[in-house]
Amino acid sequence: MRLTPLLILVALALSGCTTTNKEPERRPVVVVEPPRKADAWLRVASADDADRISRLSSAWAAALSEARRAGFADAIAKEGNLLKADAALARPAPTPGSYNCRLVRLGRYTPKTKAFESFKPFFCYVEVEGELLTIVKQTGSERPAGRLWEDDVQTRMIFLGSVALGNEEQPLAYGDNKARDMAGVLERIAPFRWRLVVPWPRAQSKLDVFELTPVAAQPAAE
Repeated sequence: MRLTPLLILVALALSGCTTTNKEPERRPVVVVEPPRKADAWLRVASADDADRISRLSSAWAAALSEARRAGFADAIAKEGNLLKADAALARPAPTPGSYNCRLVRLGRYTPKTKAFESFKPFFCYVEVEGELLTIVKQTGSERPAGRLWEDDVQTRMIFLGSVALGNEEQPLAYGDNKARDMAGVLERIAPFRWRLVVPWPRAQSKLDVFELTPVAAQPAAE
């Protein structure tokens, strides 16, 4: 009878030392990245145009360097933020309405083209089309038009469009004619001042920069 309590304690101790070789069950963890804003425009852009946009910084460097070597350093400086590669500000979306637009071309497309050209202003228009903004040049023999897409880079929007020529009333849709397609970025560079930058365009230059400033007397809303 004296051994009974001792035997009970030993049994309890042995039961507490029981171990198992089973590892805890591991459940797979699925990590889903949030959707990118760029995914929307990348589904529309051609591979060539997406590559042009990805090489925007090299277009700035090559175009500015070539224009300065050709003797246009003072003309570049006079343009201020318009021709500063790092001038983009937050909140790039433009206000719908009429704009004075002006084109500056930098860098030579061929040895015979000019390294710097500045053109007279023309009229263009920003309007809302569904969930997107559009830009349309209203006058001239070459009239770019296209849509603006949000991007993950918060200081820019992506422009995808095409060029209407001559007496054509409507521009082709982006992607209908590769030779007419345009791709670039829209940036705000000062209060009430934007620029549309087209890197590696298909003719004339290494970089096209369109300046957009709102028309003082906006047309009355219908």
